[in-house]
Amino acid sequence: MLDYDAEADRYDETRGGVPRAEAAAEAVLRLVPPGARTLLDLACGTGLVTERLTRPGLRVHGADAAPGMARKAVRRVRGGVVLADARALPLPDGSVDAVSAVWLLHLVPFSAAIVAEAARVLRPGGVFVATVDKDAAHDVGSDIDRVLAPYRSHERASDRGDLIAATATAHGLVPAGATRFTGHGQGTTPRRTAENLRRGYYASWFDGSPGTTVALTADLAALPDQDRPRADPAYRLVSFHRPVDRPVNRD
Repeated sequence: MLDYDAEADRYDETRGGVPRAEAAAEAVLRLVPPGARTLLDLACGTGLVTERLTRPGLRVHGADAAPGMARKAVRRVRGGVVLADARALPLPDGSVDAVSAVWLLHLVPFSAAIVAEAARVLRPGGVFVATVDKDAAHDVGSDIDRVLAPYRSHERASDRGDLIAATATAHGLVPAGATRFTGHGQGTTPRRTAENLRRGYYASWFDGSPGTTVALTADLAALPDQDRPRADPAYRLVSFHRPVDRPVNRD
């Protein structure tokens, strides 16, 4: 997994910058009920998305486990940022109206624990919003994807939509909606994909073994148009609602 403290200084420029952040924030807000007054954005990173989760009457807070990310986010997020593991939030039960997790659940093997913790801190009537199936979204059917296909296994993804839905249901949440948004600037090139493989990206599906890395980067180097971005991915957001009369499952 990447060192997100080390990534903090270059994170925004390598993740699509403001256009992608705006698209993500707009999509999240489409799934947050109009009456919500507080929102906690998990793994808020540098706060580029979080600061755009704005509308009248909504107070937004951020949480991130990486000190380097949190130091940057605190300059952007008006509601404040807490240094916290998403599996153990420093909040009482039923304390916020909405929890968002954008580009988080695919990174960790303990996504179920994050969903459970989000359910715990939601008030009755609150909503949990998260991106799912992120790796699958990056497969846009390009020549790069054909090179990577033998090594990809979306079945192993910790943010598979069906797994997240099952966990949410087990913790008293019910499906409430879904939407998609464009990952502006995330259409990759053969050269960038090879560099990312060498830097340890794609840990959710790539084993990182030296032999495999050499073989893959050689195949990528043989593709045409080494610096032409392929199509941008379209990410999927889902939401889950806590019914007013349903208690939290702590199992």
